[in-house]
Amino acid sequence: MGLKDKLNIRSKWIKKSVWALWLLAFAGFILLPIYVFTVNINLAGMYGGMPSLKALENPENDLSSELISADGVSLGRYYRLNRLQIGYEDLSDQLVTTLLSSEDHRFYSHSGIDLIGLLRAAKGVLTFGYAGGGSTITMQLAENLFKGETESDAPLIRVPGLNKLIIKTKEWLISAQLESNFTKKEIIAMYLNTVPFGQGAFGIKSASETYFGKPADSLNYQESAVLIGLLQGNTAFNPILNYDRSIGKRNEVLNKLKRYGHVTAEELDSLKALPIDVSSYEVTNQNTGLATYFRSVIRNDLMAWCKENGYDLWEDGLKIHTTIDSRMQRYAEKAVEEHMAQLQETFYKKWEGREPWRTSNGKVIPDYLERSFKRTTDHYRQLVKKYGKDNDSIKIVMNTPRPMRIFSWKGEIDTMLSPLDSVKYYKHFLNTGMMSMDPKTGHIKAWVGGINHKYFKYDHVRQGKRQPGSTFKPFVYGTAIELGYPPCFEVSDNTIPIPLPEGGVYQPPNADGKYGSGEVMTIRKGMAQSVNSITVYLMNEVTPKNVVDFAKRTGIESSLDTVPSLALGVSDVSVFELVGAYSTFANLGIYTKPYFISRIEDKNGNVIANWVPETRQAMSEQTAYKMLYMLRGGVEEEGGTSSYLPYELKIDNEIGGKTGTTNNASDGWYMGVTNDLVTGIWVGGDERSIHFERWSDGQGGRTARPIWSKYMTNVYADEELGYKKGKFQRPVKGIDVVLDCDKYKASKADSIITTSQEWDPDGH
Repeated sequence: MGLKDKLNIRSKWIKKSVWALWLLAFAGFILLPIYVFTVNINLAGMYGGMPSLKALENPENDLSSELISADGVSLGRYYRLNRLQIGYEDLSDQLVTTLLSSEDHRFYSHSGIDLIGLLRAAKGVLTFGYAGGGSTITMQLAENLFKGETESDAPLIRVPGLNKLIIKTKEWLISAQLESNFTKKEIIAMYLNTVPFGQGAFGIKSASETYFGKPADSLNYQESAVLIGLLQGNTAFNPILNYDRSIGKRNEVLNKLKRYGHVTAEELDSLKALPIDVSSYEVTNQNTGLATYFRSVIRNDLMAWCKENGYDLWEDGLKIHTTIDSRMQRYAEKAVEEHMAQLQETFYKKWEGREPWRTSNGKVIPDYLERSFKRTTDHYRQLVKKYGKDNDSIKIVMNTPRPMRIFSWKGEIDTMLSPLDSVKYYKHFLNTGMMSMDPKTGHIKAWVGGINHKYFKYDHVRQGKRQPGSTFKPFVYGTAIELGYPPCFEVSDNTIPIPLPEGGVYQPPNADGKYGSGEVMTIRKGMAQSVNSITVYLMNEVTPKNVVDFAKRTGIESSLDTVPSLALGVSDVSVFELVGAYSTFANLGIYTKPYFISRIEDKNGNVIANWVPETRQAMSEQTAYKMLYMLRGGVEEEGGTSSYLPYELKIDNEIGGKTGTTNNASDGWYMGVTNDLVTGIWVGGDERSIHFERWSDGQGGRTARPIWSKYMTNVYADEELGYKKGKFQRPVKGIDVVLDCDKYKASKADSIITTSQEWDPDGH
């Protein structure tokens, strides 16, 4: 080839190169802007829409709603995605440094698009050597926030290959606008709020609490590296699921801290030598944390409110402020756990080798387990759906052992049980319900609906209703007090037969099985010792209708049978109702409906709802205070059912207490009343047929009262709570009847005193 030919070839190559450069310049300076512009305006609907400027300024982020205690502690969340927003100020410096070192170390020098990073990524693709992604934190945020809007069903989006270019272009455009509308710090916080970390944790707040049990502002380099490593693979680098791989990824992230000068070589070696401490790991759900039953039960109330007011409980990030005090809730749960574990052991021993499900005459209920399995388990309904109602396969499955994890008071146990044996195992457990309330404000301070929400879902505070036994007696005595009977009025302990409208008589024995001792006693002592004959006598005098009316006024909402046996508590009520009703006595006759939500805020902190107590005058101050004096009899009278309360609770303290036990000891109750706290407790089997064999073993004084004692001991010991021992509030005008029974006898021992004379607060 001659020189001339070589020059011609070079000339042609130069012309082509110039032409290519011109075309490239044309594309870069003319076509590219036109392309970007057409994407931005979605020309002819070909690319799919872009988020509006308003959406960019106020990006929506699905948020879990949080339940917050009166003392500012998070009780739990309601969510589809377990996500909570926090601000930049809630992030630790080491966390932010770790994030930027790993994901975008030029974050503060670019405006949303890192050209150096893009070129490096492009080179890696062309040379088949991965050199890191080109996406900045801002671009990743754009993808997280608006993925649904960038991936529309527009015509060009459906073209393979082209769709990725268009989506990436949209992310670049959104990134630029995000950088224009938000500060760098805001973008960092928004990004960490929108990324998943696995195990149901979305956002850094949920992740730091789930994996390390601490807030995000306390995360150190080592913990931050673990969490930032999770962004590369929620499962692959999860310290719970893949510990070794998590260690490796953590160390890669730590290496970048060294590369960019944030830690020394010595510090890096020390950090790498640390294990990943997952001892505080806990997945947030409705079975863990404080007040599990409370959170579950009030969910329906919250959903109803949200529906009525146009909110989504699961995604709107509401802050629901409750009246529950986390410290008191913890004391209540601790008291339940300590006593119920001991009581369960006693129950096992009493029924060792025998079935506790019995008829009223003590005989084992035939086919009890099979019928219970069919009636109460979803498993049976699934089997019927799969095999048909009477298919023999159902019985085979019911009796075939399989691996399962079961509850025990010593911790969960992995074992082999058949579904039927599982029912048998759980039917041996006793359960409980407990609620504590401020009688003056109506604030519910503690709520324990059962022994373990994971294994026993049914709530025994508001959902469950059982016969209250003798805890209903104060409503009979209250009716009598209201009608003029003084606490010192005397009645003979002799059960009289009461004719029934349908024929026959009502004549119940006392707790000892006898029909009275003949002793003449005051009605205060009769209630203190829970003597049935005295209560039945008063019921006959004041009539069941008046008792029902009195109970309804004090807060009992359940249906009450207008019959003489109502005196001994035959109509079912809830712990929730009883606590509210007893609080009427402690609040000088004003019924305050128990409530548990004080206010609700939206995700921006704006108050969108407030709750105030619902109150009504249910009885006079005089009647209410005299009933408190009657309830004090249980503690102060000889033989009172609360006289065995711990001395440290009784000293310098006025306490009203009432035990309750149903005939076969299916239900044990205790109601404890102090000057500023009313607490009710029920203990029994989930079904009435499950109970102690002997009435004395299942009486409320043994099954329920100890829980109250343990709880109140801790409440008084915590000075920060502000609950102090003291006296009940007296009526403003004093007491209108003599409460000192010796003086009462000296004046008119055999008459009912109704005088307008005012007495001092102690009734002298």
